Amino acid sequence: MSFGAWLARPEILPWAALLFGLCVGSFLNVVVHRLPKMMEREWQAQCADLAGTELPPSARYNLILPRSACPACWHRITALENVPLLSYLWLRGKCSACSAPIGLRYPVVELVAGIAAAYSAARFGFTPAALGAAIFAWSLLALAAIDYDTQLLPDDITLPLLWAGLLFNLGGAFVPLKSAVLGAVAGYLVLWSIYWLFKFATGKEGMGYGDFKLLAAIGAWLGWQALPLTILLSSVVGAVVGISLMAFAKHGRDKPIPFGPYLAAAGVIALFWGEAISRSYLPISVL
Repeated sequence: MSFGAWLARPEILPWAALLFGLCVGSFLNVVVHRLPKMMEREWQAQCADLAGTELPPSARYNLILPRSACPACWHRITALENVPLLSYLWLRGKCSACSAPIGLRYPVVELVAGIAAAYSAARFGFTPAALGAAIFAWSLLALAAIDYDTQLLPDDITLPLLWAGLLFNLGGAFVPLKSAVLGAVAGYLVLWSIYWLFKFATGKEGMGYGDFKLLAAIGAWLGWQALPLTILLSSVVGAVVGISLMAFAKHGRDKPIPFGPYLAAAGVIALFWGEAISRSYLPISVL
């Protein structure tokens, strides 16, 4: 039996995907932490260039360099301290050098990425759709975490995600290409229209352009048919969380709440369970 045939076995593939997804989750933690800082450095360089000044030289900073380190004591993270999930448990959630606490989000992101990969493999089997579903879920996970921290949805993720959706659907991995193209266009225009209607009515910006691009990317993967469910789910969850924050956490009305995490969650739900949800509630909505 070849390695590919062995890996494709239903009792093997999800577990292999889980392990690979955990490793991807570890990398996503780096992306979530570093990409906004890289964007800030780029903006500073652009501003300096426009002003005709030069920034002082600084060390290289990207997704690879420098090596990961504890933000409290700058202890370099060793390979044994960087094993997904297991290192966090072994270290008991603390830095091995200074005992500073390690954020719970690190193992959570790794676990969610692993589960997303395993479920994609179990759902779609040894097919390009399984890989596409995992990439879609991983990208949305990173975007949700970045938007939660910074209220930014980087083009470096949203735009490649949109194009990847169209490429996967060239062969109809999830929806026909025509539906994917219409989904990308409609996804952008729907939130763009809502943005301007809200701004004309209130004089305020209700969301950012990153949200338009994110919904366009979701439309490129799932087609225009999935957009109503995605918008409905994200709006309901966002409203519930927003009201809860204002009621119980004294979250000010003027303090913005990122919409990206709710769009991302709704996109994943629509991918895996959207058809079942639509079938269940369509008769009720028609009545």
